[in-house]
Amino acid sequence: MCGIVGVVGRLGNLNAARPNQSVANDAAANLVINNDNSIGVVDVLMEGLRRLEYRGYDSAGVATLVDGKIERRRAMGKLENLRTLLAEKPFHQPGTIGIGHTRWATHGEPSTRNAHPHKGERVVVVHNGIIENYRDLRDELTKRGVTFTSETDTEVIAHLLDQALLRGLKPQQAVAETLPLLHGAFALAMLFQGYDDLLIGARRGSPLCLGYRNAAIDDDSHTGVAAHLLASDALALAGMVDQVTYLEEGDWVVLSAMQAVIYNADNQVVARPSQPLAMNGQQTDKGLFPHFMLKEIHEQPATVVDSLLPFINPLERQLTIDLPGIDWAKLHHVTLVGCGTAFYVGMVAKYWFEELAALPAIVDIASEFRYRATRSQMAELVVFVSQSGETADTLAAMRFAKERGQKTLAIVNVPTSTMAREADIVLHTHAGPEISVASTKASTAQLTVLAALCLAAARGRGVINAEQLSAHLAAFADLPGQFAAVLAEDDTYRRIGVQLAEARNILFIGRGSCYPVAMEGALKMKELTYIHAEGFPAGELKHGPIALLDSGVPVITLAPPDRLQEKTLSNMQEAMARSAPIILLSDAASCQRFGNQAGITPLALPTTSTLTAPLVYTLPMQLLAYYCAVARGTDVDQPRNLAKSVTVE
Repeated sequence: MCGIVGVVGRLGNLNAARPNQSVANDAAANLVINNDNSIGVVDVLMEGLRRLEYRGYDSAGVATLVDGKIERRRAMGKLENLRTLLAEKPFHQPGTIGIGHTRWATHGEPSTRNAHPHKGERVVVVHNGIIENYRDLRDELTKRGVTFTSETDTEVIAHLLDQALLRGLKPQQAVAETLPLLHGAFALAMLFQGYDDLLIGARRGSPLCLGYRNAAIDDDSHTGVAAHLLASDALALAGMVDQVTYLEEGDWVVLSAMQAVIYNADNQVVARPSQPLAMNGQQTDKGLFPHFMLKEIHEQPATVVDSLLPFINPLERQLTIDLPGIDWAKLHHVTLVGCGTAFYVGMVAKYWFEELAALPAIVDIASEFRYRATRSQMAELVVFVSQSGETADTLAAMRFAKERGQKTLAIVNVPTSTMAREADIVLHTHAGPEISVASTKASTAQLTVLAALCLAAARGRGVINAEQLSAHLAAFADLPGQFAAVLAEDDTYRRIGVQLAEARNILFIGRGSCYPVAMEGALKMKELTYIHAEGFPAGELKHGPIALLDSGVPVITLAPPDRLQEKTLSNMQEAMARSAPIILLSDAASCQRFGNQAGITPLALPTTSTLTAPLVYTLPMQLLAYYCAVARGTDVDQPRNLAKSVTVE
């Protein structure tokens, strides 16, 4: 969700090749080079915020020090509005320090006065997260005569720091005193009036990373650390830093252009490891595609292979997944936890675990996991699914499970994320950065890894023989080609998407492991098009939802050629009898069988196995939602009210 960028110091010309790093033209192309061969602080902030647009936001702002005094610019809506404001009201001689923010509203409506950065008299702050006790803090500050100009929880932080500075504390002392007063989650970046070489960051419950760059900083080519940067996502720093350090829970950091000092929650100086940043700014480019979402949909034949190969060799039919400390035969059940699309991915895996591995599975929504009155068994394995590895509800659920002594396994797309660092076992998806808010390639990568996990469980429990395992592994070899076959029918999905754009409601139905795929299809349609859509088990249609049907409510039917297909097709006929237009996704033979019936639009998909059907049938859900959204003219990559990585509970 919200994005943070901060910088102190001067970045050298990014067109210069870095040691062990390709020329960073992808970043430099968007930045202005000053006369002293450095990059303007405002340009660094704006480029970083551009990289974070995918997280979802409703306003943006930047702040810097001009002649030691705080100046800021804030604008509602897209980042382009802030860019326009900066062109109309540029900073007068901005220094070498600044912070920027893209806000997704939590406390207070989306508005300019609620946009970040937030100011006190001597400090300016940007904040991700939620301060849960802000009302008490605000009331206390109001009694002291403090006047608030926004409705946000963040403004209390600026005023608390101000009060500490008024008492004569130095900025570092003010931060050390203020952080323990804040209850809840935060990632912070703070500037202080009169301190043009001091940037302080802090994190608790929300991610924050530190980047630094070695660059020539004088005419004699003296080499040293010329700049330090902060960001809520390392992608914002790609191509602009040499090394990155991920702050740990409770850490706060004091930065100058030449030095970084990290403190832990006990205010003790600590060392944190740094590493090269293995990404570049080109990964935030759409290429020739009109939207990131379409680009990421078309990347799936490659990303599913990248996610598959660490765990399965489909050509040699070998399962190579390694799970230290897991004795599948002794497990009573497995629990799968996620939010949104990750929850539906877990629902698919439930069918796989129970059918293939004879292992009972429970699927929990992460935001509910901690609050159900249940006694989980100590032998249980809890699997947490998150693209970012920072999803607040899922991370809190994982910590809850660890406190109860349960084995935790995280499936994440970001190997440096908090969940990846804290889980007992980590399985990485290899989807690469996913920029569009609506998840596409990340979800099929998650399904791929979970399929490998289910096969490992089946083998470990002795309920699958070598021949059966080999057949399942061979099915994976066909996946890239099957994905490509679906994507080759792009024009068909575009045509049907235009037809769906006129609907007021859309129902999705499926059975077995395609029931959660139907729910995911409905979620995608809601997210992107703002059409009301619901996913149901096909057999439940007659128990209530059928009352919604008429000629204006399309029913998208998922009917792969499995043991439940005929029942699903019978439910489809019930919908047809109520005049509902049908879009049938099935194998070629079934589509040919129903293709001549009035009211049915058949979409033939490749023949699939038990394991691969949910993966293959997920792609049409993405394409239908995408083209329907394009036809309706909605913001495909950044749908209203949504954020990519939801780091608040």
